[in-house]
Amino acid sequence: MKTDRLYRVEKEDAPKLNQLLTECFAKDPLYLQLIPQKDKRQKLLPELFSCDLDELFENCEVYADSADLNGIIVVSDETEPYNPLKYYAIELYYALKTGAYLIRDDHSLRTFWNFLKGKDYLNSVWTDDIGSDRRMHVVYFAVRPSMRGRGVATRLMRAVQDYADENDLLVSLETHNEKNVKMYEHYGFRLFEVVQKHFSLKQFCMVRPGHAAA
Repeated sequence: MKTDRLYRVEKEDAPKLNQLLTECFAKDPLYLQLIPQKDKRQKLLPELFSCDLDELFENCEVYADSADLNGIIVVSDETEPYNPLKYYAIELYYALKTGAYLIRDDHSLRTFWNFLKGKDYLNSVWTDDIGSDRRMHVVYFAVRPSMRGRGVATRLMRAVQDYADENDLLVSLETHNEKNVKMYEHYGFRLFEVVQKHFSLKQFCMVRPGHAAA
């Protein structure tokens, strides 16, 4: 995805991006489930996001509303060519790195075990069932709590949607917060399926059809 309507986030912005994600997802149902202890969650989230960001900068495009990073949207354009060996090698490396963080900070291995059980909530394997390679996937979509209600989310999402419509691409995403489902429906997404494995936690998988299909 290429757009000049948003600020392209680069690696030098990583500290601000990490801070934003930590703030936005501190009370997300996914992380409340996987890291139920508040003190461990406060310590682990910045480390986990730091590891995650290294992978995102390798495999995705990261955009923000401005250089202040009040809100971000991270997309993976599945139509762009990529080296599968490099892609999976990077994924494996950062999965091992994440596991090392979890074991180091919780010797009981409880958190590590939660992440193993919750692996289906931490990936987008469900998109294989969509049956379309003409697709973009929204990996992260977040707005700083103090900036919500100011049009930041709409600006980010509209830029992605307009690009998708111009290129006849389907857009997919998932959320673990049921309250977000209506918001995404407002943006034209439809509920595709609900994933629930090993936990009471639900993953709401949503799809916005391509312009031609709509």
